[in-house]
Amino acid sequence: MNLIVKSSSLAVIAALTAVLAACGFHPVGSRPMPPSLQSVFVELIDPYRVTTPPVEEALKARIVRGGGEVKSKADEATTVLRLSDLREAQEVLSIDNDGRAIEYRLLTRVTFEMRRVVDGKAEVLIAPETQTVSRDYSFSAQQILAKEAEEARLRRYIQDELAERVLLRVEARLSAIDPGLARPAEAGKPASNAEQQPELKPGIVPADAAGAAVPG
Repeated sequence: MNLIVKSSSLAVIAALTAVLAACGFHPVGSRPMPPSLQSVFVELIDPYRVTTPPVEEALKARIVRGGGEVKSKADEATTVLRLSDLREAQEVLSIDNDGRAIEYRLLTRVTFEMRRVVDGKAEVLIAPETQTVSRDYSFSAQQILAKEAEEARLRRYIQDELAERVLLRVEARLSAIDPGLARPAEAGKPASNAEQQPELKPGIVPADAAGAAVPG
């Protein structure tokens, strides 16, 4: 009996998911990628890094889930999404009667730009733009280990959200330049060269006004 109920529930969920997808709704990070992100090389400029930061991992995962392909070399890709100036900062928001910090704000920012190669020449699709995400959290001296773990999870969550914002801004900027660049490619039909190579004019859009600036 339980097996029948579970099977029925799964069938209903699958049907609802299919209906929502047909209507244009997609889970966060799984919407179809536009033509300019169907074949992309993601590059993070950070000469001192020893591991791959979460924002880079999250970007690549979202592109793949959306049907795009992340290339291992820039010359194999249609476009290059470059990340730079990845910074994290911590601000004290409040202190207790003994002068110890009890509330912090974590901020993370990254600068991104997109280029593509046409006839052997690099062409700017999106000029450098900065996105910032911040979150507040409380701290207790009596729970240092727990709070350190919470802070590590929060930092990863912030970079994951940062990746989503970067993709949304990329799609918005491409759409502003030429709607064809941001329109998801039809299933089984790669975008044509005509759609991918309009006459473009680079421009800079101010960073997200909702995010606070991170100290340099």
